[in-house]
Amino acid sequence: MQKPYYENKNFTLYQANCLSVLAELPENSVDMVFADPPYLLSNGGFTVHAGRQVSVNKGAWDKSNGLKKDFEFHLEWIQAVRRVLKPSGTLWISGTYHSIYQCGFALQVAGFHVLNDIAWFKPNASPNLSCRFFTASHETLVWARKDKKAKHIFNYDLMKNGIWPEDALKKPGLQMRSVWSMGTPKPIEKKFGKHPTQKPEDLLKRIVLASTNKGDLVLDPFTGSSTTGIASHLFGRKFIGIDLDKQFLDVSIKRFEELDRNLENKKAKI
Repeated sequence: MQKPYYENKNFTLYQANCLSVLAELPENSVDMVFADPPYLLSNGGFTVHAGRQVSVNKGAWDKSNGLKKDFEFHLEWIQAVRRVLKPSGTLWISGTYHSIYQCGFALQVAGFHVLNDIAWFKPNASPNLSCRFFTASHETLVWARKDKKAKHIFNYDLMKNGIWPEDALKKPGLQMRSVWSMGTPKPIEKKFGKHPTQKPEDLLKRIVLASTNKGDLVLDPFTGSSTTGIASHLFGRKFIGIDLDKQFLDVSIKRFEELDRNLENKKAKI
């Protein structure tokens, strides 16, 4: 088994291609996977960030290899994830139109059963530079179950009756709908460095609480700065994160160790 890049208190990181680590994990061992795969859109274009024009190029890992190879890439990692998921396990995939439709088709080819698609609406989305089409202000998440006949985890009462102040669309005491309104990551979430496709902690907290129980194992094959791991550790889940980039794994470690210190300090005061 490949040696972890970092391991502490059920928070484990690997610097590797996710396929190599997934191949070594036991079959039917993971409760939930959250994946934010490369959008494959680094094409020399520009976007807006914090009011400034910036390149969309994120790195070699985000460049397209053509429609066929891009789909094969998504199908390969989705099939690898399916092997390690428990029969009742679920997979969340986040993306934009650049990637999410390929991922959705790959999910069906791989034998997953789609449960929901979620529209994550960003009230503070960046403006559109060209003024030739609608401003992109949401991402899509697809939630799917490994086995159509299995009973997956869905903490319905918490989603319906929990307190969700970050989401202006969620009405108290009513079922949670498939449109979630949450801002992009707060400045404090980027304290140790910012990943180019970093997700807000509020988003991952909801996903972890909705589809896992305490003690469950959560895996993120494209972990980046490990917001998935932060949410998992915060709520008593075990976590495995995989990424090729040492820079972002180091950010993950700093984020985890600060969170862990804060949790220990709270326990000491009780």
